[in-house]
Amino acid sequence: MTTATLDAAPSPTRPRTYLGVLIVLGMTHFLNDLMQSLIPAAYPLLKESYALDFWQIGMITMTFQIAGSLLQPVIGFVTDKRPAPYSPVVGMMFTLSGLVSLAFAHSYAVILVSVALIGIGSSIFHPEATRMARYSAGSRQGLAQGIFQVGGQAGGALGPVFAALIIVPWGQPTLAWFAVTALMAMALLGWIGSKQREISAAFAAGRAKGKGAGGAHASYTPATVMVGMVVLTLLMFSKNAYGESFRSFYTFYLMDRFGLSIPSAQMMLFFFLLASAVGALIGGIVGDRIGRYRVIWISVLGPLPLTLLLPHVDLFWTGILTVMINLIMASAFASILIYAMELAPNRIGLIGGLFYGLNFGLGGIAAAILGGLADTYGVETVYRICAFLPLAGLLAWFLPRIDDRRGA
Repeated sequence: MTTATLDAAPSPTRPRTYLGVLIVLGMTHFLNDLMQSLIPAAYPLLKESYALDFWQIGMITMTFQIAGSLLQPVIGFVTDKRPAPYSPVVGMMFTLSGLVSLAFAHSYAVILVSVALIGIGSSIFHPEATRMARYSAGSRQGLAQGIFQVGGQAGGALGPVFAALIIVPWGQPTLAWFAVTALMAMALLGWIGSKQREISAAFAAGRAKGKGAGGAHASYTPATVMVGMVVLTLLMFSKNAYGESFRSFYTFYLMDRFGLSIPSAQMMLFFFLLASAVGALIGGIVGDRIGRYRVIWISVLGPLPLTLLLPHVDLFWTGILTVMINLIMASAFASILIYAMELAPNRIGLIGGLFYGLNFGLGGIAAAILGGLADTYGVETVYRICAFLPLAGLLAWFLPRIDDRRGA
């Protein structure tokens, strides 16, 4: 199937949406996040093999997330000035080396170095990939971010499945088998890089004519932009802190409270993460119709009744509630990202790097804090504390009001 048959045709009032490029971008995001998700999915195996405590597990996550967060805004800022269409290929090389290193790591220190390499690879991948998703979207920004996000979330969801079916039964060296996914991603990213000149020119032409999502943007004062970015950052932190409690500790929670085996707990984690993929796509599409502001309110504050119930229900309702919580909460990211891009439309790479960097860095900090709490007070207490995090959604009241449906 050729790109021409997939791309939505432009109209006199709507710029072209490069649907084929967006689908391939989603596929590369799928492969990138699949490799990342193998890290937390392998935690039960690593904990047993190296006699790790929860604080050390949290430190692995923090190392990975911090390595993935520090470079992203810098790379985004640089590529705003000098676009680097093939930089994601370089990032995938780091991911490949980190994955192979983790497969044959024989000490805790080597594990930390390995996950740092994977984090660096992700930090190089996201800013330029986010720019291409923005440029390829035409007037369908929510759909574009939804496709891009659903690829990443689906890849992240499959990590626990591969852990349950391959890594746990066959051992840590099987992580090296997934190096083939890095090679596939490099090939796809090379093709996307070759399309950037054409898509960037179309995006620039659309802006010059005042059309589409890249058209005539309102100019906001520095104070307005600063307030918006601070509020969005706090909303991101609350969302990621709650999500990280599941990615890093959900399997331990299920095993401790309900006595599940590792494979069974991993499969429940898979359904939780799969809900992220569905929620991300729904949030992007709905945001095109009702606006990002409303979606942010619903997705961050909306899960509060469910998170308060979660620590007090049985196994069946635990599964139901966790899927519902993540389905709602995952819809926030695309809207937060696009909202930030509307506030600073000339800094797409920087915004992509900053918010994906925040996604990594804040999640890593939360994982380390939650790991310490789990060691001191128990995993169940962690979920009772995290149940109140959606209250941060009230901060959405302070977001600057913008016309965030110009491209709809």
